[in-house]
Amino acid sequence: MAYTVAIIGRPNVGKSTLFNRFAGRKLALVDDMPGLTRDRKETRIRIGRHAVILTDTAGFEDAEPGSIAARMAEQTAQAIAEADLILFMIDARSGPTAADTGIAQLVRSSSKPFVLVANKAESRASDAGYYSSYELGLGEPLAVSAEHALGFNDLLSEAAERLDALSARELPSGEGDEEGLPEGAPDRPLKLAIAGRPNAGKSTLANALLGEERMITGPEAGLTRDAIAADFSWQGRRVRLFDTAGLRRKARITARPETLAVGDALRAIRFAEVVVLLLDAETPFEKQDLTIADLVEREGRGLVFAVNKWDLVADPQGRLAQLKKDAEAMLPQLAGALLVPVSALSGRGLDKVMKAAFTVYEAWNKRIGTAELNRWFAGALERHQPPAVSGRRIKLRYITQANARPPSFVVFCSRPEALPESYLRYLVNDLKKTFGLGPSPVRLHIRKSKNPYVDEERGRR
Repeated sequence: MAYTVAIIGRPNVGKSTLFNRFAGRKLALVDDMPGLTRDRKETRIRIGRHAVILTDTAGFEDAEPGSIAARMAEQTAQAIAEADLILFMIDARSGPTAADTGIAQLVRSSSKPFVLVANKAESRASDAGYYSSYELGLGEPLAVSAEHALGFNDLLSEAAERLDALSARELPSGEGDEEGLPEGAPDRPLKLAIAGRPNAGKSTLANALLGEERMITGPEAGLTRDAIAADFSWQGRRVRLFDTAGLRRKARITARPETLAVGDALRAIRFAEVVVLLLDAETPFEKQDLTIADLVEREGRGLVFAVNKWDLVADPQGRLAQLKKDAEAMLPQLAGALLVPVSALSGRGLDKVMKAAFTVYEAWNKRIGTAELNRWFAGALERHQPPAVSGRRIKLRYITQANARPPSFVVFCSRPEALPESYLRYLVNDLKKTFGLGPSPVRLHIRKSKNPYVDEERGRR
């Protein structure tokens, strides 16, 4: 069993910095700008002997109903409700504010165990604010500097003691929480990222797949900043889902928060195994969609096209057929990629999206025996011989699979530099068709083979 630990506080007190410190690497975006974090971000760690789901939350503050800040506050309130332990952070340099007092009341009313963390306590300038924090009525604060790791070991020990106390109440005497983290389990989860242009409905689709309002959604473009990870199961199979920020052309990215968000989204795509590229049914395959699709293919990740707002399409069958033709014409390097209609808002087509994702994943992991490959290779050469270049034939000798994830093959050839791209495309497309690799990217490398007769002659000399 994993305990849930939530880091809460008002904006810009250092919650994401502390989250990264616990994680041991930079997972959450960090900047001097307040309010950079908007959605709940989670990671799995260990505190003492306990498996823990650590949650980073948005800054909690009073806001007008319906505003982005109000929706952020709702997400934080949900994180508090789901937490087993609360780490309530304040800024020791400024001391407690009216917002901190309001959060303190929320912590008390939750009846959850908590640790009051006075962050940014690396200098004497924080002393006055540190002692003022006793006014919150939450007992003695723990002085730390998340940025410089000062007091961090004390915080780990304090959190471990709170979790030990929880474990002692929940488990019979002598038992402990020795369960390992899910990442080490043999049935590894599918790492699935949702990508696309801003306001395509990515967070709405993520919420629909998760079955809860996990991400902030709304008509405003650019709501998502961090690449938010969440776990769920589909038909008994584990999935780690990444909701990413909308990707725009570089020339249109000017604000620093968007620069950070786009960098995080690109890292999520590189970390994923399959990417669902969400298109808008009303404006599909715009230039930025094609750029993202090409990026996914170059990174060697599996790709599923999901066409959102399908409930608004007048002629579904005709439109779907046309979109498949458009995809093949505009993205020939992705021939065979799956295209699925979906309505993120109504939840229609979710099973089709997940079925397509696992189909791509299986093709992406596929390995083919060398003997089987070379039987296909001989037939492919017989059906379509490579062209003669400058009056000289090109000899293709054999093929082998070098790797999977994605499937990668090496063909040994007498003159690699002379083999036309069109013939390579023929081999790749026939390979995909024959072995069911269509939905996955395929890498085909050409290597020069040695001439055994020349080698033998040199050996005799």
